[in-house]
Amino acid sequence: MDGRLEEKVAVITGGTSGIGEATAELFVAEGARVVICGRSVDKGQAVAARLGENCRFMTADITQEADIKRTIEDAVSGFGRLDILFNNAGGPIYGLVDAVEEEAIIYATRLLFSSAALAMKHAIPFMRAVGGGAIINNSSVAALRDNQGDLVYSAVKAALTHYSKLAGVRLGPEGIRVNCISPGAIATPIFWGGSARANTLSAEENDKKMQKLQANLARATPLKFSGLARDIAEGALFLASEEGRFINSHDLVIDGGRTSMFNEPA
Repeated sequence: MDGRLEEKVAVITGGTSGIGEATAELFVAEGARVVICGRSVDKGQAVAARLGENCRFMTADITQEADIKRTIEDAVSGFGRLDILFNNAGGPIYGLVDAVEEEAIIYATRLLFSSAALAMKHAIPFMRAVGGGAIINNSSVAALRDNQGDLVYSAVKAALTHYSKLAGVRLGPEGIRVNCISPGAIATPIFWGGSARANTLSAEENDKKMQKLQANLARATPLKFSGLARDIAEGALFLASEEGRFINSHDLVIDGGRTSMFNEPA
């Protein structure tokens, strides 16, 4: 039986850990050929080796347009086409509303918004060449309500969500669907500094942090357990596959009911 992404080619940014790694694993299992990119060479090569010949790793800094362009072009030259783009890479942003620094705003915009918009720009011509495609941008429930993230992080994610919806309207007539996913209460290393911080810790240290995080997040949803990277990967698979063919310009919130709860005290 063919997989749900048979013969499809996908690029996943931030694919060396967490949500990106889980999505790459699921996409390959469903028949896709996948290019993952990230800054950690050791982790990226390990993921690609584990997933086999249908997964390739490229070193890339997604705040640099040249790296984004090269990743997408190399995916097409290596696998012959591009059908799916999952703009997943990101990281935590910190700063208080009365003490925000210009550098933080610029960096947040480059990391969380410009990287996705530029990746879309470079992916679109290749998707047009094959008659369509699916673009998925990883946003956040922080874009929807207070106290889910830093103010700048939340605002930039809100911009990404809106941009995704408008892009879907523009590109829909060409068969290119654009959607975003807004994770909430998902246990990933972003809560202790992102992959950059996790890469400096031992496996045992990361495991301890993950166990503590899952226990804390379990109290933050009506379901009383935390979400995992795999839960977001399943959402990405749905949006990328034929099952999601009529889903466009949509924000898929995957948060266990988190955004329907009252805010807890800050």
